[in-house]
Order: sequence, then C-alpha cells, then structure tokens
Amino acid sequence: MPDRKRPSEEGAALLTVLLLVAVMAVVASTALEHLALATRMTGNGGAVEQGRAFADAGTEIARLRIGDLVQANPGKITLAGGWMGTPQAIPVPGGVATARVTDGGNCFNLNSVVSGESESALSVRPVGVIQFQALLQALGVDARQAQAVAASLADWIDSDSVPQPGGAEDETYAQLTRPYRTANRFMVDASELRAVNGVSPAIYDLVKPWVCALPTDDLSPLNVNTLLPDQAPLVAMLLQGQASVAQVRQILAQRSPDGYGGVPQFWDLFKAMGINPLDEAGQQVKVTTGFFRVDVTVDVGGTQVVERALIDARQSPAVLVRRNWGAGA
Repeated sequence: MPDRKRPSEEGAALLTVLLLVAVMAVVASTALEHLALATRMTGNGGAVEQGRAFADAGTEIARLRIGDLVQANPGKITLAGGWMGTPQAIPVPGGVATARVTDGGNCFNLNSVVSGESESALSVRPVGVIQFQALLQALGVDARQAQAVAASLADWIDSDSVPQPGGAEDETYAQLTRPYRTANRFMVDASELRAVNGVSPAIYDLVKPWVCALPTDDLSPLNVNTLLPDQAPLVAMLLQGQASVAQVRQILAQRSPDGYGGVPQFWDLFKAMGINPLDEAGQQVKVTTGFFRVDVTVDVGGTQVVERALIDARQSPAVLVRRNWGAGA
C-alpha cells in the first residue's frame, strides 16, 4: 500500500509552490519594468540628441542674425527693432525651438579683475577689483565683506600665490573640510564664483544676474544704448559712490529710443550733476555691443533641451565662442 503524505507535509509542499510562483512573478515584473525603463531611456536619449541638434541650429540662426544686426549698425547698437530679449519661436519637427538674444556684455566681467598677456602671467588689476567691490556694495553687500570677496576673486584668477589684503590663496582653501586650490586662470563660467572665498550662497544668488565670464580681461564693456533701467547698478559701480542707483536708473529710463550718439553724450548727463567718471570708466562704456548671449529652448518629444551660447561680434563674421546645454523632462 503506497505511503500517503500527512496533511502537514502536503501543506508545506503547497506553500513552497506558492512561494516559487510569487518569486517568479516578482522577477518577471521587475524584468518587464527594467525593459520598459530601458525603452524609455532609449527614447529619451534620442529625443535629447534630436533636441540638441535643433538647439545648435537655432544658435547658428541667431549667430547669423546677430552678424546682420552689427553690420547694419556698425557704429551704434540700440534696442530698435525689439531684438533684445524677445522670444523667437522656430517650428521644428515634433516640437518648437525658442531663441532669445540679449546683450552679452552688459554684466560685470569677472575676468577683468586681472590683466596679462597670457593666462600664465595674470596680475591683479586694481580698477577691476574696485569695480567689483562697488557692484557688490551697490547690491547691498557690506563694504568689508565686499572688499574681501573682490580681493579673493582676483587671488583666485591671478597667477601668483601671494594673497592680497583680505584675499585668499591656496592656504585658505587647504583648510576647508574638502580642500581645493585656486584656479590661477580665467573663469570659463560665472558659476565658478561659488568656489571663491567669502562667496556665500546668499551673495552668489544676489550677484548672479549681474556677472559673467567673458573670454577676455577687458573691463566690463557696457553698452549704454542697450542697458535697461533695472541694470543701473552696473553704471553705479563705475561711478563708485558718486551717483546712486536711483539716479542712474532715472537717466537710463529717459534715454531716447535712438540711444546716445556717442559716449560723451551719455556722460554729459552726469557731468551736469557734478559727477565726473574716472578715466577707465569713460573708456569702457560704449554705444556698441561686442558680445551677445543666445538662449535656445527646444521642446520635442516630451523632452526639453536648453542651450546657452556666447557670440563674439567684435569680428566679422560673428563667431560662437562658448556653448553649454542641458536637458530636462
């Protein structure tokens, strides 16, 4: 007579089978989920590459139009025509690209705190340091803190290892929890300012809209024909306390749509108030634009790609000197 399993043994066998079925179901579900994720990632990757190609094309179109703008107005660039900041929609297959052009020189050039024939021989430029300190103070930063940040910025970029009064060289950064060294070269992107001694997150957020890292050590080349009234702190920094931000804002707001015919015409408005600009400020203010910023946003296939580019229009044809891009769902 064959052996019969006891009820307890039959129950254990059934439980084992059920557990195996459950495990197999989980494995199958996980495999399907990974397959679906891989498929989505492949699709997203393709959309990002496509979006990037469209963004590159949008930047190229903007470069050509910037060249046309400068050639048509070689002696004076104004806001005429509504070119600055106006979004231009460009239909693309499966989506749309939006390009926006702004004056890329209306900002404080972080690299202007030094000067030199090459990046291996950069020395501190006092006037550039003073201007950056003046900008920080115009934005509400305490004078002592502004002086320390400006000095530290110059130490970060210059070629030597001798700190300025209030500045910081390698020994300061070596004492941090995560130590690092100064760059001793031009900044490529304004975001590098976050690494400079004394630049807290609050100060960086405050100054971020006002700074840039142009590929030159020239003092900030401000075009007073394209500066907006809200950008008055950039002119106030040149006057180093001789005029308030409110006074500069009022002068910019009263500018004719045709702009100023020349730099002397702009400064005459301040001289009438008893304000005389320093020689350096008088030379760096312009009525033309040498650098343009291009921002292109592409929405295609449910994916967004953003490209930011810097165009150098000081030469003809205008050339693309820098671009960076990112993507987001």
